[in-house]
Amino acid sequence: MNLPPDKMKLLNQYDNEKKWELICDQERFQVKNPPSAYIQKLKSYLDTGGVSRKFKRRVQESTQVLRELEISLRTNYIGWVQEFLNEENKGLDVLLQYLAFAQCSVAYDMESAENSSPGSDKGKEQSLEDLNKSTSSSPTQGSSKPRPLTVRLNPSHSRKTLRNSRLVSQKDDVHVCIMCLRAIMNYQSGFSLVMNHPACVNEITLSLNNKSARTKALVLELLAAVCLVRGGHDIILAAFDNFKEVCGEKNRFEKLMEYFRNEDTNIDFMVACMQFINIVVHSVENMNFRVFLQYEFTHLGLDQYLESLRLTESDKLQVQIQAYLDNVFDVGAMLEDSETKTAVLEHMEELQEHVSQLEEKLQDAENDSMAKIAELEKQLSQARRELEALREQLSPPRPPSPPSPQPQDCYRLALERRLAELEEKGLVQILRGPDGDVAIEIVPVVIETPAAPVELDMSDFEEQFKTKAQGPALDISALKAKATQKAPSKVTLMESNRAKNLAITLRKGGRSIQDICTAIETYDQQALSLDFLELLLRFLPTEYERTLIGKFEREQQPLEELSDEDQFMIRFSKIPRLAERMNVMIFLGNFSDTAQLLMPQLNAIIAASMSLKASSKLRHILEIVLAFGNYMNSSKRGAAYGFRLQSLDALLEMKSTDRKQTLLHYLVRVITEKYPELTGFHTELHFLDKAGTVSLDGVLQDVRALQQGMELTRREFLRQDDSPVLKDFLKVNSEVMEKLQADSKMAKEAYESAVEYFGENPKTSPPTTFFPMFMRFIRAYKLPIQKAKRQQMDMIAELKKKQMVKEPLIYEGKDGAIEDIISDLRNNPYRRGDKARGSAKKRPAGQSLQATPDIAL
Repeated sequence: MNLPPDKMKLLNQYDNEKKWELICDQERFQVKNPPSAYIQKLKSYLDTGGVSRKFKRRVQESTQVLRELEISLRTNYIGWVQEFLNEENKGLDVLLQYLAFAQCSVAYDMESAENSSPGSDKGKEQSLEDLNKSTSSSPTQGSSKPRPLTVRLNPSHSRKTLRNSRLVSQKDDVHVCIMCLRAIMNYQSGFSLVMNHPACVNEITLSLNNKSARTKALVLELLAAVCLVRGGHDIILAAFDNFKEVCGEKNRFEKLMEYFRNEDTNIDFMVACMQFINIVVHSVENMNFRVFLQYEFTHLGLDQYLESLRLTESDKLQVQIQAYLDNVFDVGAMLEDSETKTAVLEHMEELQEHVSQLEEKLQDAENDSMAKIAELEKQLSQARRELEALREQLSPPRPPSPPSPQPQDCYRLALERRLAELEEKGLVQILRGPDGDVAIEIVPVVIETPAAPVELDMSDFEEQFKTKAQGPALDISALKAKATQKAPSKVTLMESNRAKNLAITLRKGGRSIQDICTAIETYDQQALSLDFLELLLRFLPTEYERTLIGKFEREQQPLEELSDEDQFMIRFSKIPRLAERMNVMIFLGNFSDTAQLLMPQLNAIIAASMSLKASSKLRHILEIVLAFGNYMNSSKRGAAYGFRLQSLDALLEMKSTDRKQTLLHYLVRVITEKYPELTGFHTELHFLDKAGTVSLDGVLQDVRALQQGMELTRREFLRQDDSPVLKDFLKVNSEVMEKLQADSKMAKEAYESAVEYFGENPKTSPPTTFFPMFMRFIRAYKLPIQKAKRQQMDMIAELKKKQMVKEPLIYEGKDGAIEDIISDLRNNPYRRGDKARGSAKKRPAGQSLQATPDIAL
């Protein structure tokens, strides 16, 4: 039946009787004619000759032929549809030619009625010839070329076509043609072909120029679905731009709104029209574009018309209207939100205003201060005038016993004393004339500057405050004389790169040559770090270097002629048994840390291996597992004596008949009910997790390396038993080494015994593989129910996450997508997840917002 996978899964669940009915229905409705038969018939109806009886007879059966074609496109296997659409048949082009032919007279009659001149050049529609030209040059899939406008037809040279078209337009052919295109678009290949065709969506859109409200509703449903597929919205808008050009609209969507108002008796069309408007406006992501499209319909009177429909009795229409209102962008409310979101900026503005006010207050204070100073100046000037007047009234001195001073005299005396003080300070100057006139002048305060700049001695300042980097001045002439002297050539004992690396190493040691060699001779681990010793081990003198050193000493050349690295190499080579001493020192430094690292790993292997082998409860658990395994396989083979440990993992993979539990779940329930004493078997097992991370071969190799280092240390001690460092080390760590050897031997034997006990091969089953098998079994045994609950919760969380998806609906390239979209839109009106703020003002009280429907693509 050529169904998509989800429909096939649903169909497989039917019983045999229902399946047989579907097969019978399929056979009854399936058309057996090949695609070429329908194509030939459609071409015959495109005869542009005169209106003859033969044409009238042939056109009578056109609707039935189209209905059979639609059933074939919808129900036949996909190969039939692909044959209809292939390059040889070009069924889509033929179907579009017939659709344009059927629509030709409708559009022509409508425009002729408007223009009142049927024969003029203003009557326009797409011609069959121009449609042929456009389809023959249609771009390939994925082409980015712009979609051309529909070419117009001058009816003066196609009147015969118009007469024949009128016969066809009286039938239901346009409606069935749209049904055929819808069936084609329900296939992935057909959908791609339609979307990339330069005229197909244009012709579907032009089919709105139809007298049948049912046909217009069908067209709008299909266009709404196309809007929700990837790239479909742009194609739909381009198609309505073409509609505007062809039909002579002043504004886009003008005729659509006209049909919406006039077809108020057909609820199905009004529902489809409202649904299309909602989707074409609000399915885009760009908010500015959505507001623009919303205004287009507002400008055409949609808001007022919806207000008149708010009391409609149709629930379907009311739901679509409400969905549109829920999606509407209330620009005023958005402005309020914008103001709320800019509260911080407003607060900053308030702070700036406050600062500005403080600056104004400061300016006012300065103004007040200047005013007070001016007032004081006025008072001083008045006092001067009064003083002059008093001086004029002064008479010659009286005898020594003057009368008691009057208040006026006291005021005068105080004023004179104050002026005398000011004169002494140099602030005022009192000028006295020969006739006793007195004048007071205020002396301005002037800061005197020296006539010439002071000559400062900066040499002492420079010496006291110079930077350390400056130092004494360089003697350029001395440098030149030194450079001209030829440096004496030095004897080298080491290769240059090796000498450079040794120099770097010695700088890291930070000690003199003698200190380093003395520390090695005395095994002084405090003087030399372990890292430095490991680096220095790379510079043990080679045989060639020893030969050069011997030659240099025989020639008795002075050491000063050698570099520091060569001098170190001579002293370094003089240390007895240098390599042995270096290795012993490195061993002494590493022994403690290595032993502390190895002991826990050996202990984990020993404990885990012995506990596994000694656990009687584990043995009984495995016996129960073996019993169930033998029962399950009893029909195939006889009873088995054991099973591989890898089979424990299969207990979680084997499901029950109802797929609700695993075999391990069942075993846990049986053990809990029948053998409760075994439920805690895992408490008898120890350190499986730690043992599962141990590389036993590596641990044993490290123990052997420590033993070799210990033997080397003993030999060095026997050669020089006066070394307290070696003596103390051997005394303290010999027992540690013996214990490490004993534990390594025990770990190896215990592990091999445990592995062999469970029927595995120790050579092919390392601890990192052996112990994790038991760990997985125990983990699954302990948490079967909790794991199931966790999986269920994860599934619920995933479903909730999917329900909250707010992304726009896009076409994903599956067959059946168009029908799914149309079906879901009929059941769930389109509502965006990001509803505009403020839309609640237009929503009836108590009505909740709905999420965007999940369209199965």
